[in-house]
Amino acid sequence: MTALRGSQLGFIFQSFNLLPVLTAVENVELPLLMAGTPPREAREKALEAMEAVGLGNRDGHLPSELSGGQQQRVTIARSFVHDPAVIFADEATGNLDSKTSDEIIDLLLSLNAERGVTTLLVTHDPEIAERCSRVLVMQDGRIVEDRRTGEEE
Repeated sequence: MTALRGSQLGFIFQSFNLLPVLTAVENVELPLLMAGTPPREAREKALEAMEAVGLGNRDGHLPSELSGGQQQRVTIARSFVHDPAVIFADEATGNLDSKTSDEIIDLLLSLNAERGVTTLLVTHDPEIAERCSRVLVMQDGRIVEDRRTGEEE
């Protein structure tokens, strides 16, 4: 399971889960290093991922030096740096203002369109859900609705 998670799955958490003593780029390269990627290659891929989320100029900053939206972008970069098939996003916009939330959803939709990454997004925000191509509504642990919506990717 660990090998599968490390190679095929990415995770985005509401609380970011960034290591406070590591810089943004070090947080992004960490999963690659743990998977055995050579350090130079891991750094190159991490810097590319930071650029892809619009934070190429913030790579040397600690999480405490970044805004909430920037920290979430680092988390997103970390989630796809190893080219996963699926990203699980648990309330990825829950701690963000509405403008930053829209930017994060735009970024996740672009990952789907440009890289073919499937994202499973958990949200309580109906406006965010409507931007997804499919919505499953759950109640008491059961699916009570399954529908296609807005932006098809």
